[in-house]
Amino acid sequence: MNKRVDRKGVEDIMKPVIGITSSYLDERTLQTSYDNVDSIVKAGGIPLVFPNITKVEDIDTYVSQFDGLLVTGGGDIDPTLFKEEPHQKLGLIHPNRDEFETILIRKCMEQDKAILAICRGCQILNIACGGDMYQDIYSQIDKRLLQHSQQAPRSHASHYINVSKGSLLHKITDLSSYKVNSYHHQANREMAANLKVSARASDQVIEAIEGTDHSFVVGVQWHPECMTGTEDLPSVKLFTAFIEASKKGLTKTKLDE
Repeated sequence: MNKRVDRKGVEDIMKPVIGITSSYLDERTLQTSYDNVDSIVKAGGIPLVFPNITKVEDIDTYVSQFDGLLVTGGGDIDPTLFKEEPHQKLGLIHPNRDEFETILIRKCMEQDKAILAICRGCQILNIACGGDMYQDIYSQIDKRLLQHSQQAPRSHASHYINVSKGSLLHKITDLSSYKVNSYHHQANREMAANLKVSARASDQVIEAIEGTDHSFVVGVQWHPECMTGTEDLPSVKLFTAFIEASKKGLTKTKLDE
């Protein structure tokens, strides 16, 4: 006789598997910071780091193995993806990573899997959905900017962001303004149709975005994974919310096994 499985009970007991994208140390070596791994473990998830592959059917296999996706930071993005020529200030790019993450993000959004995208991840999320970005904010934005590439420890919060009221980020943190760390020279510009801005810096650079028709799609321009170790409350809450959202996908696929 089959016992009725309580959905909430499974959600409380089982840990979601979180796929983590990797960056290139060089052309033949992959890496990811243990800050990414530790933040997932601390929030209650099981991390699974993926290399960058481009065979679509193999990416399908990846997607079937995890409940939520963490798109990590790293180098610059190929501007031809949004129909621009390389800017003079464009840094090192890795086309295989761009292609892999673009396909991966689209497949996760098709299945409504939870996505947390960090720094470069926030940008490739927008590009994958049809948006565009600044290749170099310091030379492409005609105004006085904050220091977005801070000269300070990675766990240090260096500037404020202003969070849109009613946004998912606002609901998660319950804050309309707080300090974040900052390590980037690129940033999102025009948003894709299914994404919206949820936070900006005081110089109006986009600091956070989120999905408009998905359960949990959040991109942040800063590095919250570097701040969970210091118990920075907004960072801890963000990872906790991401893991909780990933659990919802876990129960959909595993309750009937």
